[in-house]
Amino acid sequence: MGINIFHYFQPKNKIFFGLFEKSSANLIDISNALVEMVNTTNADRKKELIREIERLEHVGDDTTHETFKELSANFITPFDREDIHALVSSLDDIADFVHGASKRMELYKISEVTPSMQKLAELIQTAVKELHGAVVELRNMRDVTKIREACVRVNSIENHADDIFDMAIADLFENEKNAVELIKIKEVLQALETATDKCEDATNVIQSIIIKNA
Repeated sequence: MGINIFHYFQPKNKIFFGLFEKSSANLIDISNALVEMVNTTNADRKKELIREIERLEHVGDDTTHETFKELSANFITPFDREDIHALVSSLDDIADFVHGASKRMELYKISEVTPSMQKLAELIQTAVKELHGAVVELRNMRDVTKIREACVRVNSIENHADDIFDMAIADLFENEKNAVELIKIKEVLQALETATDKCEDATNVIQSIIIKNA
């Protein structure tokens, strides 16, 4: 029986795009859980949501590893290999920092969520929805303007998150007299703000992709 060697040189577009979209859709789920977690006053529900965020972070890890496996197994890819690696890594980083924030809130026994934490969680939620929209458009790349506009909105969200973070830290140093509590809250805020940075990193990769391929 003959072997069709050309099969190994055909781009696996559907595989890669499906994995990109799976990663970005998972970020919407994890951000939704985060927003609910920082707003609920039910302690049991909060624990459930922290466990759900952890589960979704593992889902993201699995998708990232699957993408890397496909990247190493396929000779031809829809975009530069470096861009694919950078995109899935940045998507994975977003989930990691969301998980890190929720984990710290649990480990540090932070019972009172600050308005700044709630606002940063909402900004993450908005940013990943914009990011997912841009990722979906990469499949056909028929509307580059739509992709660019989504990237610009993520950049604006990240800038807003920087302002929220800076004001929250300034207020923390001004009013929190307990040094241990100050450190705990600062670490949670830092993880949340970094998640928005990673959203911007992902859009930077997407913009690089459309420059090279549009």
